[in-house]
Amino acid sequence: MKNIVILDGYTTSPENNLWEDIKSLGSLTIYDRTNAKDTVSRASDAEFILTNKTIIDDSVMASLPNLKYVGLLSTGTNTADLDAAKKRGIVVTNIPAYSTDSVAQMIFAFILNMSFKINIHNDKVHCGEWQNSIDFSFYDKNITEIKGKTLGIIGFGSIGKRVASIANVFGSNIIVHTRTQKDKPDYGNFSWVSKETVFRDSDYLCLACPLTEETKEIVNKESLSLMKKSACLINTSRGGCINEVDLAYALNNDIISFASLDVLSTEPPKENNPLLKAKNCIITPHIAWATKEARERLAKIAYENIKCFMDGKPQNIVNI
Repeated sequence: MKNIVILDGYTTSPENNLWEDIKSLGSLTIYDRTNAKDTVSRASDAEFILTNKTIIDDSVMASLPNLKYVGLLSTGTNTADLDAAKKRGIVVTNIPAYSTDSVAQMIFAFILNMSFKINIHNDKVHCGEWQNSIDFSFYDKNITEIKGKTLGIIGFGSIGKRVASIANVFGSNIIVHTRTQKDKPDYGNFSWVSKETVFRDSDYLCLACPLTEETKEIVNKESLSLMKKSACLINTSRGGCINEVDLAYALNNDIISFASLDVLSTEPPKENNPLLKAKNCIITPHIAWATKEARERLAKIAYENIKCFMDGKPQNIVNI
């Protein structure tokens, strides 16, 4: 019987109820979380490892003689040393595009909140300002419509494409900066632009890119200085795409209007992260991927990845 170990299953399935299909493939051991010092001992007999954030580097692989397969419970691949795995003949797979709809939904939750300042108005009501108002309605004078505004997108993978399609329905102008300009949608309000232009012209700027050397801290003092004072920044990609000190300064000094972030450079954040005290900054705890539906898709694809590998027809390999 195949020995399968899930090293950090809690965030994907807190109730452990999404792994039933995988149980049918072998002997399954599930750990909620695994510290680096426990990785080797917990996976000592494993042929198959599933991991989200637990690092599987060359030293771990060298200590696991039975290991044949590493299944990443994510789209990102930075938790496994792909080159080392390839040299050792270990197949690594990921879970592509399982959370596209969920992340796009989160992005527009952020945009709609920022356009109507929903959180701000809610706080004012609960603080008694509506009760004490002499008018039936009061509002921030800067609430706006999305129609006619320019939505900038950095990156144009599955999430960027979905965001663009939704923005098109809202009647927004769509500008995209991406390394490879392909699969251009047939929208009259769509255009490819340079990095400088996407920062300069966006009313809402959405990061939908992977973290690479090119995108690391792409949001920084220089790029923020190009943006409109009324502009809003959204990040659901990777926290390392933003220089957090520079963004906090930009928010606190009205260089840009607002930021909504679902990711930070270190997660959970450290107490001294400057964005935790920056004004006009909403931060959620990396939840855009975590809808019930997205997690169910993730578990289903994780099962299919293992099953296909066992059947000699591997799919979603990332270290070919």
